[in-house]
Amino acid sequence: MKSVLRVIKIGGNIIDDETKLTTFLKTFATLFTPLQGMGAILVHGGGKLATKLAAQLEVEQQLIDGRRITDAETLKIVTMVYAGYINKNIVAQLQSHNCNAIGLSGADGNLIQSHKRQHPTTDYGFVGDVDSVNTELLKSLLDQNISIVVAPITHNKEGLLLNTNADTIAQEIAQAMSEFYEVDLIYSFEKSGVLLDVNDESSVIRNLTKKYYEELKTPLQGMEAPRIFAGMIPKLDNAFAALDKGVHRVIIGKAEELQDLIAGKAGTSINHE
Repeated sequence: MKSVLRVIKIGGNIIDDETKLTTFLKTFATLFTPLQGMGAILVHGGGKLATKLAAQLEVEQQLIDGRRITDAETLKIVTMVYAGYINKNIVAQLQSHNCNAIGLSGADGNLIQSHKRQHPTTDYGFVGDVDSVNTELLKSLLDQNISIVVAPITHNKEGLLLNTNADTIAQEIAQAMSEFYEVDLIYSFEKSGVLLDVNDESSVIRNLTKKYYEELKTPLQGMEAPRIFAGMIPKLDNAFAALDKGVHRVIIGKAEELQDLIAGKAGTSINHE
């Protein structure tokens, strides 16, 4: 029987809120200690700090469909912020709660190898799409009861760093580790789950099947937009892709409810049927 591994993605909006981040990390540290017998990999986004620093340095930022165009100067900024300050701040806070953790970027230990994104119409700059995950490195750290904190910076094994979507990194790690563990992939952010009405926190869809998801993505007659919030679609596409490739469970919900998310008492459970 495979042991349980939780791959948890923490959203950028939580990172921007010091109180919420502290609360989340304290809960994380309580849940994932050697006594609990469960391993954990925490993947974090970048929050607004990179955008703020870019403005201070007068480095113009460009977003297309919510995705950052990463030119050479922006790459320096996101690497400093994501793999530097944010990653080490999270690790230090976990250590303060007696959770032994190590912070890694994709370049460390050849953790995540990627290639520069090729797109027919848009040049995303130094943005990476994942090719491989070093599962042996992750396993060796987990076997030592070390929690792993992953920053969304990867490399192409030719000396080039690449800015890579954190949701996708979480999905790729969860899929790769499913060969060895029963993996739960948890996307935790500021919302209570996948909402039928983005402005109504009580409209959580408790169970979302692939069939229902396709219905929600199709605009109703006379409407242009899908019924589901457009910003959730890439996250949900990642969720269903993960299930297709061996991940045991995918859950989406509020970071402050991490314990209930794991227990299946909160958030949205993503299911094939």
